[in-house]
Amino acid sequence: MTVILSGFADEISPDLDEQLATLTGQSIAHLELRSAWSVSVADLSDADVGRVGSALSDAGIRVSAIGSPVGKIPVEAPIGPELDRLRRVAEIAGRLGTPIIRVFSFFIPAGQPPGRYRDQVIDRMGALATVAESHGVILAHENEKEIYGDVPQRCADLIESVSSPALRATFDAANFVQCGVRPQSDAYPLLRRHLIYVQIKDALAQTGEVVPAGEGDGEVRETLAALRDSGFEGYLSLEPHLAEAGRFGGFSGPAGFGRAVRALRALLAELQIPWR
Repeated sequence: MTVILSGFADEISPDLDEQLATLTGQSIAHLELRSAWSVSVADLSDADVGRVGSALSDAGIRVSAIGSPVGKIPVEAPIGPELDRLRRVAEIAGRLGTPIIRVFSFFIPAGQPPGRYRDQVIDRMGALATVAESHGVILAHENEKEIYGDVPQRCADLIESVSSPALRATFDAANFVQCGVRPQSDAYPLLRRHLIYVQIKDALAQTGEVVPAGEGDGEVRETLAALRDSGFEGYLSLEPHLAEAGRFGGFSGPAGFGRAVRALRALLAELQIPWR
């Protein structure tokens, strides 16, 4: 097993040049593109995408995935604009050389049982998967609090119900902790066969505070060991959220990002997992 390190570079700085300089300083050759110059990836103009591509090429850094906001809208919002947004993100992914796009499964109204919206969510995720198939990309569904796919049972159910090769899973241990789930014990067995990508952050169960990998209750060490034993080869994408964590993103700064990198590399070294 060899893993490839990546990360949400906008956690370092809004400025793309500073993002790339920090990644280079950390010997990380990939990034997950969520935003540049404080503009969401879904809203980048063609000229902006060209600037991103040129800067990446000059820095020798590639895109592991598009950290899109697709699906982070209320479940009862019109779906048409979201399908158009995915089409745009898929075009950007193609220009930047990645087939992987992170997505979400829609915010459920506060206080409402998620099961009430199951069929609606599956229909919507199916529509997103159809767009993905037509563009030759793969959607990596992220587990996230307040959306339908917040706990492992619903994540697995929606992926298996849509039953499309264009809909897979990414695994976020901290988000599971914040939903009262033990990530490796309860989520990993249900989701391993669907995993295409892994996001790295940890959290404390008592407070929900996000902490570096291995310092919380996210069972990150155990999950990495299980991935190693299963032969996983893919991306580990750092999303540290060490200075700020919000509904639509987070921030760590260069020093916080470096702290997160060191924590992950220490776990990988301990578990004898090679990385590049």
